[in-house]
Amino acid sequence: MDVVKKILSGKLFIYPTDTIYGLGCNALDVPAVQKLKDLKRRDKNKPLSVIAPSIKWIEENLIVDVDLSKYLPGQYTLILRKKKRNFLNHVAKGDTLGVRIPNCDFFKSIQLAKVPFITTSVNLSGESFAVSTSLIDEFIKSQVDEIIDGGVLNGRPSTLIFNGKEIKR
Repeated sequence: MDVVKKILSGKLFIYPTDTIYGLGCNALDVPAVQKLKDLKRRDKNKPLSVIAPSIKWIEENLIVDVDLSKYLPGQYTLILRKKKRNFLNHVAKGDTLGVRIPNCDFFKSIQLAKVPFITTSVNLSGESFAVSTSLIDEFIKSQVDEIIDGGVLNGRPSTLIFNGKEIKR
C-alpha cells in the first residue's frame, strides 16, 4: 500500500518534517485523531495543528490575515481563525486552527492525498521532541503503522505566528 492510501485509510505515521519528527494521521479521520491523542497522552482539550494539503485549502477554510507566501512552505505554524467555528472541532476546539506547510518530501504525499494531516511532535506530552528516529520512545514506535526515517533533522520546532506576530514557545 502506498503512502497516500495509508494516509487516506487512517494509519498513524511518524514522519520527518523540515524541523523535527512528527506524529500524524488524516485529520478528517476522527478515530485516528483520537488514537493519536491517546498515544501522546495529551490533554483532550489541547488543540492539534494540521499540515494543509494546499494554500487553496487554507484559503477555503481559514481566515487568512497574513501573507502566506512569507511563511509557507517553511518552518512556521500559522494560527488562523476558522471560517466555520465547528470546522475540525475534534482537532482544535474553538475558533482557531494551527496550520503549516513544511518544506519536506513527506508534504508531497499529503498534497496527493488532498486531506489535512495532523502534525504534532512525536513524543509523550511534556517530553522532548525528536530529531532522529533513534530518539523516539519505543512505545510510541510500537503503536504507529508507518515510520518514515529522514535521517537527523535540524532540531527546532516550527515557529508560531498569530495575528502576524511571532509567538515564543
